[in-house]
Amino acid sequence: MAQCVTKVELSISCENLLNKDVGSKSDPLCVFFISTGENQWAEIDRTEQVKNCLAPKFSKKFLVDFYFEQIQKLKFGIYDIDNKTIDLKDDDFLGYFECTLGQIVSSKKLMRPLMLKDAKLAGKGIISILAEEIKDNRAVNLQLQAQNLDKKDLFGKSDPYLEISKQTQDGKWQIAHRTEVIKNNLNPSWKAFKVALHSLCDGDLQRPVKVECFDYDNDGSHDLIGSFETTVAKFQEASQSGAAFDCVNPKKQQKKKSYKNSGTVSIKKCEIVKDYSFLDYIMGGCQMNFTVGIDFTGSNGDPRSPNSLHYINPNGLNEYLMAIWSVGMVVQDYDTDKMFPVL
Repeated sequence: MAQCVTKVELSISCENLLNKDVGSKSDPLCVFFISTGENQWAEIDRTEQVKNCLAPKFSKKFLVDFYFEQIQKLKFGIYDIDNKTIDLKDDDFLGYFECTLGQIVSSKKLMRPLMLKDAKLAGKGIISILAEEIKDNRAVNLQLQAQNLDKKDLFGKSDPYLEISKQTQDGKWQIAHRTEVIKNNLNPSWKAFKVALHSLCDGDLQRPVKVECFDYDNDGSHDLIGSFETTVAKFQEASQSGAAFDCVNPKKQQKKKSYKNSGTVSIKKCEIVKDYSFLDYIMGGCQMNFTVGIDFTGSNGDPRSPNSLHYINPNGLNEYLMAIWSVGMVVQDYDTDKMFPVL
């Protein structure tokens, strides 16, 4: 009998978020939690922050193992981030949603209202969670550059960035990756990035992919420079031949008969690789060694004193021993010679 476990990718988007900023819009991100017990939650991951936006479509995905026989409680918290600290206590809370992974998987796409901590609705805020099973462990390394983009800013050049989306089964577009913004540049070369092939085209190299180039604006009203549709297979061909894709703005195309493009985008790198899991390495012969290092500095106190971290407690283990024991019990199965040196 096959194991009832599979890896699931969760894509998050929101609409009508509360606006907590004065003079601009909220700068939201989504924090993903998994229940570890009664009213206890462990933070698993966070999306990127989307500036000045009340309807964000987050490009960062959440990966989670789905166990059919378990009730896996999840929580998604939306926060307006206005500082660089990791602590969420000093950020504005925009709402949350709790559910089980089973509810999301059985719905494929779940849309629910966001709630505040007092059990009231978070205005008209909505969260959408799309679940997709991951069967393909390949990824693609991409690097793109553009040439002769349209100038969109009055007192400078454009500040371009790209959004790359895959076409879903219902014909809609789901964002797979968003590049960084390159300021004041009409010939940008974006940083190389890696995206799961499942996220980009469901593993089908002939599946349509859309590339949109925007001019970034601080107020969130980003201007479309142009876009084009292609496939990963054509990305590969273009990376070898040096061919460029016309970046077309539909409005300008309708107005001017002589219009050709608003710039071109070329593929500097397109390489399909396999994303190996930890188990792939272990089963492939990767060897591990468990070594322990202990800090014996005097500031930790006399080991004969109960206040010392090194105190040898006759009734139990001190914190150092508990840490070594907890980690060692897990790692020992993967240690090749079963010898555990102490430095």
